[in-house]
Amino acid sequence: GASTRSVRLGQSASVGRSLVSIRASSVTTTADAAAATSAAAPFKRHERIAAIKVRAPVRASCPIHTNSAFSARPPPNTRYLTLPPSPPPHQGKDQGKSRVGDTVQLRGWVRTVRAQKDVAFIEVNDGSSLSGIQAVVNGDVPGRDHLDGGDITTGAAVMIEGTVVESPGGKQAVEVAVTSIKLVGGADASTFPLQKKRHTLEYLRGIAHLRPRTNTIGAVTRVRNQLAYATHTFFQQHGFQYVNTPIVTASDCEGAGEQFQITTLINGIDGASSAAAAPAKPAASEADIAAAKSAASEQGAAVKALKDAKKEGKATKEEVDEAVAKLLALKATAEALENPPAAAAAGGELPRDASGAVDYTKDFFGKPSYLTVSGQLNAEIYACAMRDVYTFGPTFRAENSNTSRHLAEFWMVEPELAFADLQDDMDCAEAYLKHCLTHVLEHCDEDLEFFEKNISKDDLRERLRGVATSDFARITYTEAVDHVLKAKKKFEFPVEWGCDLQSEHERYLTEEVFKNTPVIVRDYPKGVKAFYMRENEDGKTVAAMDVLVPKVGELMGGSQREERLDVLERRIEEVGLEKESYWWYLDLRRYGSVPHAGFGLGFERLVQYVTGVENIRDVIPFPRFTGSAEF
Repeated sequence: GASTRSVRLGQSASVGRSLVSIRASSVTTTADAAAATSAAAPFKRHERIAAIKVRAPVRASCPIHTNSAFSARPPPNTRYLTLPPSPPPHQGKDQGKSRVGDTVQLRGWVRTVRAQKDVAFIEVNDGSSLSGIQAVVNGDVPGRDHLDGGDITTGAAVMIEGTVVESPGGKQAVEVAVTSIKLVGGADASTFPLQKKRHTLEYLRGIAHLRPRTNTIGAVTRVRNQLAYATHTFFQQHGFQYVNTPIVTASDCEGAGEQFQITTLINGIDGASSAAAAPAKPAASEADIAAAKSAASEQGAAVKALKDAKKEGKATKEEVDEAVAKLLALKATAEALENPPAAAAAGGELPRDASGAVDYTKDFFGKPSYLTVSGQLNAEIYACAMRDVYTFGPTFRAENSNTSRHLAEFWMVEPELAFADLQDDMDCAEAYLKHCLTHVLEHCDEDLEFFEKNISKDDLRERLRGVATSDFARITYTEAVDHVLKAKKKFEFPVEWGCDLQSEHERYLTEEVFKNTPVIVRDYPKGVKAFYMRENEDGKTVAAMDVLVPKVGELMGGSQREERLDVLERRIEEVGLEKESYWWYLDLRRYGSVPHAGFGLGFERLVQYVTGVENIRDVIPFPRFTGSAEF
């Protein structure tokens, strides 16, 4: 007979161990036996439903074109064009028929239950694929009483053992004939928030702890996972080093001032002000502090004596615990007298310097500090030592915007390339995006099909495939403005040279001028771009670029960085920033400065683009936005 399999997604079933061997290996009696078992049994997890059903990957061929019909440019940098194919998640095209006769174990959550007189149908999903698998309970099997008693309901966690058989129904190729069923965690069907009906995405945001169990959010999560995997594989296969940049910073990368400030100066301020008209307490005297420390020291000696007495049976555990609690209280009192919270010490007011400004030298970091809006400046440090690096992590922006395109917390992909110019930057961005789209087309076909039918309601996969296989058009900002000005349509926002392009202009370029082809716009006016972008010889534009895609507009933005010290110092002054805060950034131009470039991609924007989901709050697990920081 076929053995029960326990293999990870994508692994051959032949490498699985039977459940019997797993249980046997988990029974240990000594440390030596445990060590021997650990060495002999590599870590493996239980088989997922997706591996049982064996949905075949869809290959998305992406030929490389070196002669674009839209722009006369040198052939793209070939360093970004020869990636080995990513391994498919699993092989086979029979939807699980090759597994018929195998004994399997399902561990997941019940989606639906249909009970008839002699047979019951349970749909189980474990999050590994959009569609779960149907388990058929026929006859009296161990655990049947849970089913008959109404304990196994939508939302319940179950563990089911059975045999894979061909399904006589038309909705699935295989199902599982149940031999035993175990209720792991019940769910009250009368109060479970996810009933068998269509819920709005807005409603699901209010139950973010349960929304991953829905089809839409589950599919978004799998696509997001594959895009993250593709991000790492692209840069790793091209020799980039992954760098973790700080979340706390004293710099404003974008110069926009929309940052969340971090401070401990208000710690305790509510407690100090709660006594409405009470006068501020004076600072503790040195004598008071010394007395508090002395009391704590004496209590420490008393605790030690009690512990020694307890060893001899002359004191109880309760007496020791009481003495320790008193010691901790005395230590806290002494600490509060010696180092009171800044706001409390000021009687509920923030500390001020001689000019009346907030005295940030009393703050935790000794200066104004913020949550970062970008890891770029820090990534440049490592690029100027490691050559090619990338950072991929959370960033924050305190933009009071309540639109479907903005989050307060979001993830950024930011590569930095040393010994590189804007041409290299554009080549890298184009190749990276193509790699991500090709990967997700190969590995998420079932989820993309779902989005096509229920979310985007268009030819989503064909659109993504078109981007993945097309040469990107490349034009200057000046050419882009000319195209928009010549358009035989009216825009909500008028355009003129020197203003930033709006989404409607960007979409017009990609969808109408270049017939649904991605467009890279370069050489923007320096007045609409950040201080660190390299100034062009004309003195009016900078070596910046934006990648525009159909249906969305801007998806990525980048630039060649300003490597000339004198020009960078002038630009920092022009935008009103303090050079002293960027001394280390300027030092990179003093010691071994090199041309370098990079770009940034808002990861949630990419997930939105790939899935067709309109609201950015639905493509991140726990959205943070104005007025909401739940979960």
